[in-house]
Amino acid sequence: MKTFYEQVGGHETFAKLVDTFYEGVAGDPVLRPMYPEEDLGPAAERLTLFLEQYWGGPKTYSEERGHPRLRMRHMPFKVNPDARDRWLKHMRAAVDALDLAPVHEAELWDYLERAAFSMINTFED
Repeated sequence: MKTFYEQVGGHETFAKLVDTFYEGVAGDPVLRPMYPEEDLGPAAERLTLFLEQYWGGPKTYSEERGHPRLRMRHMPFKVNPDARDRWLKHMRAAVDALDLAPVHEAELWDYLERAAFSMINTFED
């Protein structure tokens, strides 16, 4: 049986998801400052590798960066409900751009939404 990664089109699908997502982040006044690098390219590469691995693709993320430890890696940033909602808005646009089969879209969105809610580390503005 094929992995979710293979079923949805592999690397090209996840690269498109992440590229579309970061197009939104680039102009977002709340999210953009969370990425200290001048270029969003390194962040996009990390997210692509993470999502590919999570969904059954190559294990490159863990080989290069170790365990994902998502909450720990996000602790230096103020992730409040506003940041979560903005993240979800840009990710929703990215998921919609993929034009996945409904079953795949629902599974992917469910994970992304749960992940976004779990990253909240403050309720302060």
